Amino acid sequence: MASTSVRVGENHGAHANNDNGKLIRVILADTQAIFRAGLRKIFALEDDIRVVGQAETLAQTQSAVTKFSADILILESALTPNPVEAVMELLRQSPQLKIVVVTPASDEQLTLDLFRRGAHGILSRETEPETLVDCLRKVAAGEPWLESHAIHWVMEAYRGHSLRPSGARPKVQLTPKETLIVSCVTQGMKNKEIAVRVGTTEQVVKNYLRKVYDKLGVADRLELALYCLSHHVVDGVKPPPVPPAPRQTGDASSASSARAASGAIASSVSTATSNSAMPDPTAPRKPS
Repeated sequence: MASTSVRVGENHGAHANNDNGKLIRVILADTQAIFRAGLRKIFALEDDIRVVGQAETLAQTQSAVTKFSADILILESALTPNPVEAVMELLRQSPQLKIVVVTPASDEQLTLDLFRRGAHGILSRETEPETLVDCLRKVAAGEPWLESHAIHWVMEAYRGHSLRPSGARPKVQLTPKETLIVSCVTQGMKNKEIAVRVGTTEQVVKNYLRKVYDKLGVADRLELALYCLSHHVVDGVKPPPVPPAPRQTGDASSASSARAASGAIASSVSTATSNSAMPDPTAPRKPS
């Protein structure tokens, strides 16, 4: 697929502003070119919506978000194996961007996870074009958009003090290293201190924490700590101790030993050279 973007001004017509006096600039990110083309035709009939870019892979989507100034990204959930993580990463990349996720069908758990991770609108692929247009206008005005049954899911989850349905939180098994890192978090340690204790780097600790967030369905360190303490995830697990600092004397001794060994080698080479038989210039040469 050659093109990753649509030229600015794809829509035709007056491009009048909407009720908020603002033109809605949209990026389309979908694996199917025919779906993108259909949306462009739909939006071309609307004076306040303009398609400024399009993409068919997650990498192209990230590039388009950087390249084009857009208000809303319409993101197909099937564009990536982990749409929840993709939404989080895109919002980190462009915090001002509003993301509307299009799912293959209505999915309660996916809807709740996307909503808690920052998606501004969630609707299924079977949605009528008029509904999608209404969704864009609401989201552009700063309002969230959910289908009626999705609103019910969110309300039920809210009543249960969680954005997961009551009783639906799966039992998750953390790896030994994840458990160690989580135990450090519950002790209030920063990533730098955790990295020292676990024997890795800060970036690796961040990567582990992102995986743990997704596994447990929490959004940040505070939620992680509260969840782990209330569910006894790290009971009996002690954070690894601070590793001892390397002894300078040992380093100096090693360097001294290395220098001594080097000197011994040099001395041996010198002795061998001095004891070698040197040719006598006055001795008769063998006929060649």
